[in-house]
Amino acid sequence: MFDLAISGRNICTPEGMREGTVLVKDGIIMDILPGLSEEVCQTEINIGESVLMPGIIDPHVHINEPGRTDWEGFNTATCSAAAGGVTTLVDMPLNAEPVTTTADAFDKKLAATEGQLHVNCGFWGGIVPGNGPEIEKLIDKGVLGFKAFLTHSGIDEFPNVTEMDLHEAMPIIARHQLPLLVHCELTTNVQPPPAGNEQSYKNYLSSRPRQWEDDAIALMIRLCEQYQCRVHIVHLSSASSIEQIKQARQKGLPITVETAQHYLYFNAEEIPDAQTAYKCAPPIREKQNNEQLWQALQEGIIDFVATDHSPAPPAMKEINSGNLMKAWGGIASLQLALPVLWTAARQRNIPVANMARWLCEKPAQLPGLQKSKGQIAKGFDADFVVWDPGKPFRVTAEALHHKHKITPYINQELYGVVEQTWLAGQLIFEQGSFPVLNKGKIITP
Repeated sequence: MFDLAISGRNICTPEGMREGTVLVKDGIIMDILPGLSEEVCQTEINIGESVLMPGIIDPHVHINEPGRTDWEGFNTATCSAAAGGVTTLVDMPLNAEPVTTTADAFDKKLAATEGQLHVNCGFWGGIVPGNGPEIEKLIDKGVLGFKAFLTHSGIDEFPNVTEMDLHEAMPIIARHQLPLLVHCELTTNVQPPPAGNEQSYKNYLSSRPRQWEDDAIALMIRLCEQYQCRVHIVHLSSASSIEQIKQARQKGLPITVETAQHYLYFNAEEIPDAQTAYKCAPPIREKQNNEQLWQALQEGIIDFVATDHSPAPPAMKEINSGNLMKAWGGIASLQLALPVLWTAARQRNIPVANMARWLCEKPAQLPGLQKSKGQIAKGFDADFVVWDPGKPFRVTAEALHHKHKITPYINQELYGVVEQTWLAGQLIFEQGSFPVLNKGKIITP
């Protein structure tokens, strides 16, 4: 007796799209049969032409709890995730208060999840100047890896590291074979022009030049080679760094890269002035740059796409003033991870199967979940998203479950409606409602 059988004509497996039936027992995929199943199952559903894909994994989310729950929080973030087909996310160590740079702060973070996890959630620890003695304590507690900034993070309690700090931290992280995630902007070498009109997007863009990213990535490649420490470049926006990343990979260095949906969907030329919802760091760059990111993603130089969901209250986003220099830099988009990427991909005739690679299979590898998550295959967790790639919808504030509805995607017409989300074989989201809550688990190595 199986618990669940999902049959359909478009099941996204590692071998490609196929017709068949996925059989589930005790939250695990037991088999994938061609055609309809004659097995006895408690629950049998047929999704017809909709796509059955692995649950999305987003390893770059700012949940901001405890301490800054007026920004987001576990309840709203994981509801948004479920509504967007995201079944596993990894929370960043900053924007919460305290920041996750000590074992004690990690305990507070775990306590805050109680009764509020609607999808699975893991945690990155933070590397800041002086917290070297806490690194192994955080590893013992169960962090999946570490995050560091090379420029000011926006949060004073999470200062950027220097090269000296990395010389201390990277040998420890390498010894434990965990990844070091790095926000790559180095503000030392190139001075941007004076700000001028603070509502001008062009001025904001020139205030964070590509060279900052390129220099920071060059530093991390050098240190990656020195310590053979797994390095992951978060939210790549500068296409000028693609060649040095490619060369580092050809040398066999353990370096991986993500970009974000907003760098693939929007272009600087189309962003209006005074619209702070578009502000993020590094900034959304010009169309030509972003087309090169698409090319690198398709060639596998960029491994996957993650939202960098980074919400803030309206006052911090300077919605009324339109001041791009002062506004919090971060784009809220967790619920829209799939339709934003798919909408931009379908315009380029990219097949649906690539969504599974860029949103499920490849992101599973960063936190070490590749043996249990990110694929519809025998023995893997029964985390699924059922979605209709041909169906358009318009983004409205009312449909978003994020705490704050500020996002540059409002009123955009997107393709790819999420119909159902399954977590360990349980239906947790269907057609706008949540049949069950609190089914998420804490993910540890």
